[in-house]
Amino acid sequence: MENQAVQEFHVTYFDADCGRARAEVFETLEEAERFACRHCHGEDSWAVVDAITVEHIQAAA
Repeated sequence: MENQAVQEFHVTYFDADCGRARAEVFETLEEAERFACRHCHGEDSWAVVDAITVEHIQAAA
């Protein structure tokens, strides 16, 4: 088995349409920041980008 550390970017944001916090996962920081900026348009809007290291385990063939 081979372990590979991969970084993901999780965006937690407030969805004003339903009044709940939601989350999305992105592969690049640029995508995550672009998404977060689109959701920060009002006074009550907010978004947080977290960089998460995930270890993917790949079984040898």
